[in-house]
Amino acid sequence: MMHMTFYWSRQVTLLFSSWRTDSWLSYASTLIACVLASAFYQYLEHLRFRARAGGKPTVGTKEEPLLLQAKGAGAGNRRKWSLEKIKGGSLFGLSSALGYLLMLAIMSFNGGVFLAIVLGLTVGFLVFRIEEEDETAGVNSTCACA
Repeated sequence: MMHMTFYWSRQVTLLFSSWRTDSWLSYASTLIACVLASAFYQYLEHLRFRARAGGKPTVGTKEEPLLLQAKGAGAGNRRKWSLEKIKGGSLFGLSSALGYLLMLAIMSFNGGVFLAIVLGLTVGFLVFRIEEEDETAGVNSTCACA
């Protein structure tokens, strides 16, 4: 049965019809998997930022203001298939896929799953992300799928 409101139960079907919990042990292991997956999402976001920054000033930072640029945004990146771009694209795809899976897991409307994912995102943010990343990227999105 698909719930349309939050409910509190150890019986949950998560993402796949074969991933069902019917005991406290399976429910606890599912919640631990949700915490780890959401913390791993924050780690992927950290890696993606590092790959995107590449040690160079980002467009729109204090070192290179957006309005004072001589060229358009992205004009310095003429090579279409550089190793950095492939790495960044792969990290973006993996991060997006995991973010959407976390969103779908929350849509199970199980209160424990919701709290486990929020806890994992919070812990992952505190452990892996730093304030300079969010300021330089210019984006501080709270959406796991962004």
